[in-house]
Amino acid sequence: MQGSKSKGLYLTTFGCQMNEKDSERIVGLLKGLNYRLTDSADKADLILINTCSVREKAEYKLYSTLGRYKRLKEQRGTIIGVGGCVAQQEGERLLQRIPYLDLVFGTHNIHKLPELVREIEEKRLRICKTEFYTELEPDESFAIDEGNKVKAYVSIMRGCDNFCSYCIVPYVRGREMSRRSDAILDEIRRLAEKGVKEVTLLGQNVNSYGKNLEGEISFPEFLRRIGTIDGIERIRFTTSHPKDLSDELIYTFLEVDKLCNHIHLPVQSGSNRILKAMKRRYTREDYLRKVEKLKKVVPGIAISTDCIVGFPGEREEDFEDTLSLLKEVEFDSIFSFKFSPRPMTEASKMGDQVPEEVKLRRLQVLQDLQKGITLKKNRALEGRVLKVLVEGKSKKDDRELTGRTECNRVVNFPAPEDLIGRIVEVRIEKAFANSLKGSIIG
Repeated sequence: MQGSKSKGLYLTTFGCQMNEKDSERIVGLLKGLNYRLTDSADKADLILINTCSVREKAEYKLYSTLGRYKRLKEQRGTIIGVGGCVAQQEGERLLQRIPYLDLVFGTHNIHKLPELVREIEEKRLRICKTEFYTELEPDESFAIDEGNKVKAYVSIMRGCDNFCSYCIVPYVRGREMSRRSDAILDEIRRLAEKGVKEVTLLGQNVNSYGKNLEGEISFPEFLRRIGTIDGIERIRFTTSHPKDLSDELIYTFLEVDKLCNHIHLPVQSGSNRILKAMKRRYTREDYLRKVEKLKKVVPGIAISTDCIVGFPGEREEDFEDTLSLLKEVEFDSIFSFKFSPRPMTEASKMGDQVPEEVKLRRLQVLQDLQKGITLKKNRALEGRVLKVLVEGKSKKDDRELTGRTECNRVVNFPAPEDLIGRIVEVRIEKAFANSLKGSIIG
């Protein structure tokens, strides 16, 4: 393909960090067909949308986005494709519903994207590829990255075996499969050689990493080995399931200096009755005991979480249990959602659905409570000097740089660009609800 004219790829990503990582892979894989990212759909020869179906709202975004591209198909013959979780969920129905759509590719078929696109280019076929596979694709297709980055996501596993009653993930990403640790460690070493300072390990439940691979190391041991890699200065991971958070993993925060003092630990509800209906397999008391141990072993650890309000059958007292849990734990931040029935899940078939107006009210109350907690915790950092990994220019003011603390706070501060990629000391001068303002020391 060398010497041939490059083609434009316009890529839109909805959803989680795993989708962001998948989109990086897509960009890298399509370089072999001479596609290069463009910032305009109007200039693109290929438009791809990497979708999320965890919430109903994300599905609606897909259809409204696709509607904007119909004219490009008519005017320029642009190839249009949909990947990710909605593609896996809907399959052929997407091709039937959207007559100008060329390609639907599921979550297990990203590595096949170059051959699928080539076939459409040459034969102008409409293709749907949504098979599940019992083995992971070749490691080199996971490891593709764009370079010149300060931090990187690294997929260590795919799928989920938990089947929480509200969650579509096992149906659209398949059963849990872990990658071999030696291949992942090689990938992280290559990232370090390219200047990456921070890696975030991705999986639906990283705590259960390696359990489905005979002879593979445990997740805590895996973290210890990453901690020995030269050049990597920070390690993060997401997401953890509370039922699988072991004492060994908690103590790993003490053993591995590079492991950031932050954990994302989704609770979803503070009510035992709702947790049981959600099939979360822990109680409120189990969760609080693990949080207490985390705070005792790692003083100052930042804990973030996920919460769902309005799950079927949630009564006012159940919601109050969630509010009281937020007050007791004092999370550093939360991702909160109103319950959204997803196809194929048990919860979508449950009776006693909570009225939409009740969900909206509860969500607002929850978010207002957490906003106050987060602001209080951020204000407690004023006057302190924190280590910040400088990631790049601030989005709000290009005269400032931005980065994150170990406890995952965003900090903006004036400083020269040559500090990007370095860990610097910043004095926190002003706290806001979602970020901190500071000045560099020295």
